[in-house]
Amino acid sequence: MAEQYDVVIAGGAIMGSSTAYFLKKELGFAGSVLVVEKDPTYARSATMLSAASIRQQFSTPENIRLSRFGIEVIRDLKGRFGPDADIGFHERGYLTLASSAGEAILRANHLVQSAEGSDIELIDPAEIARRWPYMSTEGVALAAYGRSGEGWFDAWMWLDMIRKAAKAAGAHYAHAAVTGIATAGDRVTSVTLSDGREIACGTFVNAAGPSAGDVAALAGIALPVEPRKRCVFVVHCREEIEGLPMLIDGTSVASGVYIRPEGQYFICGVSPDEATDARAGEDDFEVDYPLFDDLIWPALATRIPAFEALKLVRAWAGHYDFHTFDHNAVIGRHPEISNFVFCNGFSGHGIQQGPGAGRAVAELIVHGGYRSIDLSVFGYDRLVSGRPVVEANII
Repeated sequence: MAEQYDVVIAGGAIMGSSTAYFLKKELGFAGSVLVVEKDPTYARSATMLSAASIRQQFSTPENIRLSRFGIEVIRDLKGRFGPDADIGFHERGYLTLASSAGEAILRANHLVQSAEGSDIELIDPAEIARRWPYMSTEGVALAAYGRSGEGWFDAWMWLDMIRKAAKAAGAHYAHAAVTGIATAGDRVTSVTLSDGREIACGTFVNAAGPSAGDVAALAGIALPVEPRKRCVFVVHCREEIEGLPMLIDGTSVASGVYIRPEGQYFICGVSPDEATDARAGEDDFEVDYPLFDDLIWPALATRIPAFEALKLVRAWAGHYDFHTFDHNAVIGRHPEISNFVFCNGFSGHGIQQGPGAGRAVAELIVHGGYRSIDLSVFGYDRLVSGRPVVEANII
């Protein structure tokens, strides 16, 4: 006879563990919850290999609300997770630079952010030069700076804290992968695991990160989410660069290049060109060093001249759960398989939006609808009808 759980969650990184935590701890779900995770070390998860940052500089209200809830959780770590809870949060803000071509978009984004209560200010090149005198303002027409509620943290501490809290509240974890999904009529009836077990379930949650498209396909569902490789480079600068926030250069000088402090070093990166960006192989974690030499380093040296003397210390590659349709999350119930719930496709925003997304999915399961943030804009039905969510501030 198959084992049975009320909720089975595929994926135990930030999305799956956040869903389990909010179900069992904060919403008091009395049913049984099983989180299925193929790699209990999480060493290759998108969560662990991310740049571990949080921002409110989006153009879509729902994205801003998800990140604002993430900040709310960070500010109340000790109240939620105990007196020793800490994730090493550095609240140093994002500084997003725009050229004259991007100025109108930055201003429009700022109106949305301000309406949502985000503490973002617009600053001109002269003010940039005053605050960060080591920074060139070549090609910059305007910048947006997060005075509070933005920064970076330790990814492992964040995940480990939420995962342990979910376990302590009664969620069970299985070291396995979901290899089969059985359906009957409009429902998932059971899942098969790589260890041979068959698990009957009341609700199935797809929180499988970069593998989400493959997991959905097991139920005959088309989900355009796939792994895309992103490289992060750790560098050292012999000159002291004080007070650098998370810098996002949206000008033609260095379009899309980012850099932020990391202890005595800095981490930096950029998304590959769309023409060369393709699905990553499951085991492809090779670093693309020419990306640093040919694009990132020259751009950083132009923006901050002291970075001409950067020394590359190390690098790593990870996988985004990349949503090819519109680069935004897919959250909510499948319109035909009613107990199949998506929590997928965050395209690099997952670690910051995990708590908000996990709470939303938990509310769907417990209450039958959203109670905190209405995320119906991210529903699967938009894929069917061809209505993309346009987010103007994708990094």
